[in-house]
Amino acid sequence: MAEVQKDAPIKSVQVEALVVMKIVKHCSTSFPTVATGSIVGMDNNSVIEVTNTFQFPSVDVSSTDDRSDASSLAAAAPRAKANIVYQNEMIRHLKEVNVDANNVGWYTSATMGNFINMSFIENQYHYQKDNEKTVALVHDVSRSSQGALSLRAFKLSPEFMTAYKEAKFSTESLRASKLTYKDIFVELPVNVHNSHLLTSFLHQIPAPKSAEIPMPASLDDIRRDPVQIPAHPGFESLDLSIDPFLEKTCDLLLDSIESHYTDLNNHQYYQRQLTREQFKITQWQAKRKAENAARLAAKQAPLPEDEWQRLFKLPQEPSRLEGMLNARQVDQYARQVDAFTANITAKMFAVRGNLLPE
Repeated sequence: MAEVQKDAPIKSVQVEALVVMKIVKHCSTSFPTVATGSIVGMDNNSVIEVTNTFQFPSVDVSSTDDRSDASSLAAAAPRAKANIVYQNEMIRHLKEVNVDANNVGWYTSATMGNFINMSFIENQYHYQKDNEKTVALVHDVSRSSQGALSLRAFKLSPEFMTAYKEAKFSTESLRASKLTYKDIFVELPVNVHNSHLLTSFLHQIPAPKSAEIPMPASLDDIRRDPVQIPAHPGFESLDLSIDPFLEKTCDLLLDSIESHYTDLNNHQYYQRQLTREQFKITQWQAKRKAENAARLAAKQAPLPEDEWQRLFKLPQEPSRLEGMLNARQVDQYARQVDAFTANITAKMFAVRGNLLPE
């Protein structure tokens, strides 16, 4: 029974409210540089309980010439040797004060959902190869700035873990394993948990009193002092301007589509090169067979027919992993655009009579 419980897959992730506040503060202060850190907790009946967190040492931006280099160094922080030593040291100190010190993954910041890249894959594989029950928490700073917390949990699927370990991302291997861009990640539901003491404190906080409008006693009071009824919920909801986050997401979506077409063109170039080399090999083999037939007729020893392996070199097929990640990122942006356009579409339908030409 214990063995079955040990091998049970993860169902959800429960994050303490204090951990959420630490992650949000770290990611907000480091914006736009990528912020990363370690999360600790325990596995309780297939539920990962995240009870504490600590950030990795920050990267000195002044020592780098480009901000993108600093972001790359920060994104690779979870698997850096110095940070691995730092993480083990922190966990050892947490154990000394009887705090949950089981490493259950790491967290990172994102901007407009732009986190699906090789650094994210390598970091999660670094944790998940040693412990299957580790997750990656992604906090989107841009989306959270709109008023709603964006905190998601991901882990690599078992099929992708096997393919990444064997480095088999060729067309034939992907066709055999039926691995697609949808099978890269497994998203887990995230629940924010408060302690009983904090919940009791929140219930004891008095609610703010709403400003009551005194009712007029007579018609003379209305004529003398008209009642000013505030607009509810407000005129901001009737604004027809396009959401700036939607515009930025569309720009990122176009960039991802261009990257996808670039990867597709590289693969098509490889296929043309392979077809050209295979045609040359076929011609050489036909010529060698004709020479051997003539030599046999002249009672001479035939020439070896496997010399083409030394004379011709087939091109190496590029990995399809980048194409899969681009496709997954395009799907991510498309879902965000669909969510952003829900309110705008409703407004456009409401005023379409004024937008259509007469």
